[in-house]
Amino acid sequence: MSKRTTWIFFIFLSYIVLQFLWWEILLVRHSNEIIHLKQNIAAISSSDEKIILRDIAELQDRKTLQVIMIAGEGTVFLLILLYGAYLVRKAIKQENELLNQKNNFILSVSHELKTPIAATKLQLQTLLKHELEREKQKELLNNALTENNRLHKLVENVLLVNQIENNNLSVEKQSFDLSSLVRTTVTRYFNPLIESKHITFDVDDDITYTGDKELLSSVIINLIENSIKYSFNNVAITVSLKKEDVAILKIGDNGCGIDDKEKRLLFNKFYRSGNENTRKTKGTGLGLYIVKNICNLHNISILVKDNTPKGTIFELRFNS
Repeated sequence: MSKRTTWIFFIFLSYIVLQFLWWEILLVRHSNEIIHLKQNIAAISSSDEKIILRDIAELQDRKTLQVIMIAGEGTVFLLILLYGAYLVRKAIKQENELLNQKNNFILSVSHELKTPIAATKLQLQTLLKHELEREKQKELLNNALTENNRLHKLVENVLLVNQIENNNLSVEKQSFDLSSLVRTTVTRYFNPLIESKHITFDVDDDITYTGDKELLSSVIINLIENSIKYSFNNVAITVSLKKEDVAILKIGDNGCGIDDKEKRLLFNKFYRSGNENTRKTKGTGLGLYIVKNICNLHNISILVKDNTPKGTIFELRFNS
């Protein structure tokens, strides 16, 4: 909401409130005048002092009752009016916040699309224009493949969000080896980064689960990418899968951590932390939104905990 619109809204609301209060005051005054006139008529029309006093007392009681009634009904109406104005103001604010988030998302996606496309194009052009050694060719091809995977993941996330929003996300559940899925997903997708990003495993064998392997693989990828992104230059990711009363997957990092007040907002669509450092990182604000919705479809509870001595742990409990 712009400042001009805000001022117009509050001026209009103030005018309505003041007019209502003035109307209520006038109504009380007119009621008092009518009761006072009736008291005078009662005093004139009867010669019995007891009857006069009784009529005046009754009229006084009626006057008090009417004032209370007018004030009570007026107060209730005013509160309803103010509450309605609050809801309108809140709805407009939320709508504008969502619009800003969408605009930021479009800018982020545009940047996220351009970067891998430009990088891949440059690497392929280099391969075509220059006679390079085999090792250098292999390095450029690996870089191009990494950028292609990044582009594929972004497109996949956008498509997943569209399916979630339209309640069209199909879940094909089957029993599978969860231990193998965790290992395979990490090694296949993060293979070039396992050593440089210090990604370590602590996965128990032969843990089975019934769910959609592709969607759960996407959950693992998104969580690890999030941990890498917000660990900045000091990355150390731990991936742990243990069998207790249920299977528990923990993905921890030693990054910047998350404030308690922001933990409940993490899984909102387009949400990105307000921390100045994290705001500079690349991202669309869709990854954790996708994670939460996939977990909901599988009855998986997800918790966000503080790591020791610093960082964050995402804990997934695979409820049956």
